[in-house]
Amino acid sequence: MTAVPNTRHTLVPYRQFEQLREAKDILCREADALRDVASRLDVRFCEAVELLLHCRGRVIVTGMGKAGLVGQKIAATLSSTGTKAQFLHPAEAVHGDLGCLCAEDVVLALSNSGETEEVCRLLPLFERIGAPVVAVTSSETSSLAVHAKATICLGRLQEVGIHGLAPSTTTTAMLAVGDALALVAARQRGLTPELFAVVHPAGTLGRKLMRVRDMMRRGPDVRIASQLATVREVFTTLARPGRRSGAIILVDEQQQVRGLFTDSDLARLMERRSDNQFDRPIRDVMTCHPVTVLEDDTLGQVVDMLAGRKFSELPVVNARDEPVGLIDITDVIGLLPAAEESASNSVRHER
Repeated sequence: MTAVPNTRHTLVPYRQFEQLREAKDILCREADALRDVASRLDVRFCEAVELLLHCRGRVIVTGMGKAGLVGQKIAATLSSTGTKAQFLHPAEAVHGDLGCLCAEDVVLALSNSGETEEVCRLLPLFERIGAPVVAVTSSETSSLAVHAKATICLGRLQEVGIHGLAPSTTTTAMLAVGDALALVAARQRGLTPELFAVVHPAGTLGRKLMRVRDMMRRGPDVRIASQLATVREVFTTLARPGRRSGAIILVDEQQQVRGLFTDSDLARLMERRSDNQFDRPIRDVMTCHPVTVLEDDTLGQVVDMLAGRKFSELPVVNARDEPVGLIDITDVIGLLPAAEESASNSVRHER
């Protein structure tokens, strides 16, 4: 077996030490720059937020070069948090793409200098169309700031890295200001997890925000029996081919959930040689008053319950405590924390 080297006391070569030192210095200087930008924010930021909130059309984000790449991300963040937005490339705008803009839109223009040629030549066109401009720039006296209805001033920021040439600190600041605009506007709009889920239906996040009703097993995939039936009757009458859950929901005469009996419970009876229990009412060996969830609960809540309380199945009930479905741990295994996922084959519903 190959020994694992102990790296705790390994000496870092000088070249790597210098690389780490430089990287940490860059991050710290950019963090300091963000603090400076935050300290400069004033009522003009609020004016910009109001323009976004009262926009009856879309927020058209534009910028050239690295600022344009940042603008694309800002447009995506705005769209995903409740503010309709799209990116407009300033060079393509004068070749027909300006047709996407109307007077009901708001332009969010990004330019560190405020003098970017491709952006500035659009300013008279924005004014002619009647779309107000929100500027994010370092200079309050720049052409972009002068034409803007609201200006968020970054101040003079020093680019980091070798020779301070590549856009770094300025683009980081633009990105952070864009996040602030989007998230403050989202809060003002009353963005909820439910609304967020509408535009994030895919991926782990989207699935966690789904409702239980959208994922639960129902109909023939759910085994429901009377708590008065015997164990033998339940398993012989509810046997069916194909996909099924390892749990049986037990109900009373009013069809309200009163218990849960799993394949693991059956296995334990057999291991204990309790054959005499097979012809007794299943309520004598079921898990009484099992934890249930509602159709309107989110999958995130269910996953937390499955992982935290070591359940394998959860009955889904309506307001009258009647069973309408079942959530099995195998249905949401991709949403479980890694540690819980690895142990999912052995977890059982608590008695």
